[in-house]
Amino acid sequence: MKWTRRLRYINAKAKLIILVAGICLLLLILFLLPSGKVNQNKATWLWDASLIRSETEEIVAFSGREGITTIFLQIQKEVTEEEYRRFVAAAHQKGISVHALGGQPDWAYGEGQGQGMELLTWLDEYNQASAPEEKFEGVQFDVEPYVLRRWDREQVQVVEEWSANMKVWVQEAERQNLPLSAAVPFWLDSIPGPKGENSDSFSRWMIQNTDAIAVMAYRDSGEQMYELSKEELKQADELGKSVWIGMELGDTEEGEHLTFFTKSEQEMEDEALSAAKLGSVHSSFAGLAVHHYQAWVHKRTVMVEEKR
Repeated sequence: MKWTRRLRYINAKAKLIILVAGICLLLLILFLLPSGKVNQNKATWLWDASLIRSETEEIVAFSGREGITTIFLQIQKEVTEEEYRRFVAAAHQKGISVHALGGQPDWAYGEGQGQGMELLTWLDEYNQASAPEEKFEGVQFDVEPYVLRRWDREQVQVVEEWSANMKVWVQEAERQNLPLSAAVPFWLDSIPGPKGENSDSFSRWMIQNTDAIAVMAYRDSGEQMYELSKEELKQADELGKSVWIGMELGDTEEGEHLTFFTKSEQEMEDEALSAAKLGSVHSSFAGLAVHHYQAWVHKRTVMVEEKR
């Protein structure tokens, strides 16, 4: 009888310990999330700028529904400045920031520096001639030289030229008082930084020299997206900069595990929230950057049709 009572006492004590441990774990999680808030800001890339000619109202409305706070809008010669002004003003009216977007793989080469400067010169002239509500609020460079053959042969030299170009572009953007960001691959933290720059990785160098980066951490899992971006988030925490975690919705031949193209709407939403919760532990987390606008619209359209 005594042993029975003692066993009950031990079981009750064990349950109490488990309960206390669970409460402590919950409190720890709440402590790690500042004020318990999850940063659900979203950005998107709008590559086909010609859409703003006839779909400004739809783009802005969609952005509002999806919680988009920033649009990276490609600059194309066939789109007029007046068309850009109308779109930027409409977006600003709804609290959406618009950043100019440009870049080609060979802009990383020494001879490509001038092309980046052409974009910045156009942007300077555009903003100076525009009303406050019509101005771009930043610029993003999407330069991906690793898709070209030279990267495999002369990676160190390409990094030197790429970083030299970035310095010039950053200096010009600073002169214009314009925040500059860069879209980068998740593996950039494994690439050595430029010689003599005192950076242990090229990702750290990029973060040091820009206002923000968007990590192309394309996976069909929120946890994996976060894990691929975690090193950059830590670096940006230390440096006081911002990091967007990239999320792919488009169709890609590189593998279904890189995109939410074939995933259900619920899976996509759950994984996006998971990535946002994990990212929100970091002060540097800016939100999720969804690639890309047209793929996002297609995804929503397909989901609506499937529900009918």
